[in-house]
Amino acid sequence: MIRVLLVDDQDLLRRGLSRLLELEPDIEVVGEAASGAAALDVLATVVADVALVDARMPGMSGVELITHLAARFPHVNALLLTTFDEDEFVFGSLRAGARGFLLKDASPETLVAAIRTAARGGTVIDGQVSARVMARLDAGPPEPGPSAPSALSAREEEVARLVATGASNQEIARTLFLTEGTVKNHVSAALRKLGLRDRTQLALAFARRP
Repeated sequence: MIRVLLVDDQDLLRRGLSRLLELEPDIEVVGEAASGAAALDVLATVVADVALVDARMPGMSGVELITHLAARFPHVNALLLTTFDEDEFVFGSLRAGARGFLLKDASPETLVAAIRTAARGGTVIDGQVSARVMARLDAGPPEPGPSAPSALSAREEEVARLVATGASNQEIARTLFLTEGTVKNHVSAALRKLGLRDRTQLALAFARRP
């Protein structure tokens, strides 16, 4: 069962999301919060696998909350709920440690799939926004070329491309007939060579490569 925490200052949106997710047999809403501070209080009493976090909230923004989650509740995979014109929030959330971002007008099927992807440790990248965010990731080149001094090996690039699809280490290992430990080593090597911070940035870097 995937345990989900809903964090949004709009009561109507939280109720709608809760009713939608109640229809899924493998998803359970374990808590709701109208602010970042309230979300941290809820997580002191319940266990969640995924947190859907609104970008704009009074008192504590979604990015600030995700920073706290990464430090205090690292097992909670956060997804930022945003609108198309909130690049700053998307960019900040990825830096803070979010698993990805999702537009608020996403379809129910997309939302459910994103929650399942985040729960298994995958990366969620909304195609409409990813290109704009990639251009602003200053931690490393968004499209590393094979001629660069820090070029990835063929296997590392293969793993990186699968990371960009949202696949978890376990799924990549199964696809490439490797151990999870080997996949983890390839991901770490790719991050180091490209000067990237985490697998979300790696996924963004490879998401639109041919």
